[in-house]
Amino acid sequence: MNKIIGKSLPGMPWQDRPQGCDKPVWRYSENPIIGRHDIPIANSIFNSAVVPFGDGYAGVFRCDSLSVSMDIFAGFSKDAIHWNINHEPITFIGEDPEVTKREYRYDPRVTWIEDRYYITWCNGYHGPTIGVAYTFDFRKFYQLENAFLPYNRNGVLFPRKINGKYMMLSRPSDTGHTPFGDIYLSQSPDMEFWGHHRFVMGTIPGDLSAWQSMKIGPGPCPIETEEGWLLIYHGVLRTCSGYVYRMGCALLDLDEPWKVKLRSRMYILAPEMLYEQTGDVPNVVFPCASLADAETGRIAIYYGCADTVTGLAFTSVDLLMDWMKKYPLA
Repeated sequence: MNKIIGKSLPGMPWQDRPQGCDKPVWRYSENPIIGRHDIPIANSIFNSAVVPFGDGYAGVFRCDSLSVSMDIFAGFSKDAIHWNINHEPITFIGEDPEVTKREYRYDPRVTWIEDRYYITWCNGYHGPTIGVAYTFDFRKFYQLENAFLPYNRNGVLFPRKINGKYMMLSRPSDTGHTPFGDIYLSQSPDMEFWGHHRFVMGTIPGDLSAWQSMKIGPGPCPIETEEGWLLIYHGVLRTCSGYVYRMGCALLDLDEPWKVKLRSRMYILAPEMLYEQTGDVPNVVFPCASLADAETGRIAIYYGCADTVTGLAFTSVDLLMDWMKKYPLA
């Protein structure tokens, strides 16, 4: 078995692989786990982050309001399936009101590093950039400087320092619905100044792997394994009827995580269910968080469905490794 480096999560959500399923990822039978109106002001709840916290779980959730403004909300759960999401968005504490002033906030990620939970999200500051904050209790949130100049999306931190530096994946973009996108890695000594930018991987032209031919972006925080950092990411194909978002996976080097060791040619999950195909933005599965159990190798993936509701899917480190090796991207 390919071993996950980390903590055991014996109580994390799980359903066994359905009989006859030959794909590496399968859906929770009760999807979606969070509906579009699960708090009073919500138009939609999707593209959200989940982590173990105390004797249960906490999360930061993207909730677009009934006025269709974008903000992020904290929430708590005992089982990581049934959630109590705060009815008011997160208020950030920070030194500079120019940085903490809200323009919009969406697509958060959360990871535990050393002694606190770090939150990254797409923050509005003269265009989309990467906001950074931390919390100890998911009640008070302390905002730091934005990581990058606009335009940038999908800021995803590694769950520990590597060679003494914090590391973050992101996808430089433009101000609109970016018609391009590759994944880059940036490094920081202090979670404030980011540099030493390195190219990680890009889109695939032609039909060798067309599901990721338009743009790609990092999904959940990378999962540390003995073989490398397991990255689940999204890829986009432009079709005659619009964009289609699917999931793939890659394996990055442990010490130099801008170097790709394996990458799947075939996607691992695509919008096939009605709640993934129909919504505010149709044909989207967008992974933002995962839970990984070091004891069993099980992985639970949280993903946005059609930019409207939140779904849950399952896999294992062995299945994803085998998939990449069976269908490698040459």
